[in-house]
Amino acid sequence: MRTLHMLSTGQAAVLLRSSRAHVVDLCMRGLLPSVRVGGQRRIRRSDVEALIQPSLTREELRSLWLHRAVAGKVVANPSAVLAAASINLRRLRRRHPDGSAWEWLDRWDAVLDEGTEAVLEALTSSAEYAVRLRRTSPFAGILAESERRRILKAFADSRHDHARPLRPERLEQVLSSV
Repeated sequence: MRTLHMLSTGQAAVLLRSSRAHVVDLCMRGLLPSVRVGGQRRIRRSDVEALIQPSLTREELRSLWLHRAVAGKVVANPSAVLAAASINLRRLRRRHPDGSAWEWLDRWDAVLDEGTEAVLEALTSSAEYAVRLRRTSPFAGILAESERRRILKAFADSRHDHARPLRPERLEQVLSSV
């Protein structure tokens, strides 16, 4: 079983150089994924680091939003969603009998075999491995078209909340002055 490095809102605030209230606000608005553990909010360190140094392209972020919605479906009905993903995976294998996609389809097989927790990690993580894995996602058709459109609209709306990324040298200058 994988163990994730989870942070409290206070720890996340230290890394983000912000207040706890700001971190909670980011979580409430869906801009920073979190879970509740015993009444306490916990945040993956990789998600906090992704906010500090955003490394995902717009398309990767869009895919992440859609896959996080799929993760909600997995939580609600794991056996049905994972069965549908297995069927889709077989279909993808028939369509792509060789090539670079095959390696990632094998990796999806392994993730599905590991169970729900591994699938949720692959669907929701900002880590490079998960980003690349989602490019060959077997979860097509899990979201209804209306859900998919609603998520894409929310994603587009959320992009208006973000300032342009700073150049690395400017980011370093700002962080050192705080």
